[in-house]
Amino acid sequence: MKLPAVNFRELVSDFKNLDPKDPGVWPTLPKAIILVCILLLVVALGWWMGWRVQLEDLDNMQQQETKLKDEWRTKKAQAVNLEEYQKQLAEINRSFGALLKQLPNASEMESLLIDINQAGLGRGLQFDLFKPGTEAFQEFYAELPITIKVSGPYHDLGAFTGDIAKLPRIVTLNDIEVVQTKEGGLSMSTLAKTFRYLDEEEVARQKKEKQAKDKEKAKGSAKATPKAGGK
Repeated sequence: MKLPAVNFRELVSDFKNLDPKDPGVWPTLPKAIILVCILLLVVALGWWMGWRVQLEDLDNMQQQETKLKDEWRTKKAQAVNLEEYQKQLAEINRSFGALLKQLPNASEMESLLIDINQAGLGRGLQFDLFKPGTEAFQEFYAELPITIKVSGPYHDLGAFTGDIAKLPRIVTLNDIEVVQTKEGGLSMSTLAKTFRYLDEEEVARQKKEKQAKDKEKAKGSAKATPKAGGK
């Protein structure tokens, strides 16, 4: 079916001769074009004024729905495996307790230092230096460095390090250096580190000191920041 041909000159003439006061007598084609334009304008205004925002809200709600579904699936899986998680937590607590027992408290540190010293003397080594340093405090434990320098035969030095590793408390040997002495023997220098756990009072004091340092740091940062408009 062929569409009727449009005479554009006649159409332009019809538009020029339109009487805005009497739309009822307008020719059919100009009237249809104007109605279509009005319809498109109304649709465009409706899209811009209302539908666009509603569609954006709908998209956001769909994204939120997807997020909530994912959270629900995660929580459902956790709920299903809750008993297993509780078993794992109990095992972690037991392991942590076992490790914690390997850290001496403040009253046991002296006996641990004696054990380290006796481990060397028991192997016939000569202590040239045994100097505990200053404790470095961490969140729930303190680290004590000990500078050690011992002299003796090679095999006895090796046995001494093995004895240190077998102690019931945690002791690490760091920066080990072995040199030959003028007498032909061997001298070993090392920085031993042992650890102790902090009691509740020490942990509370550590937290208070950290909070005080953070406040002082914040005050210092505030003073160092220039005020707006200042020179």
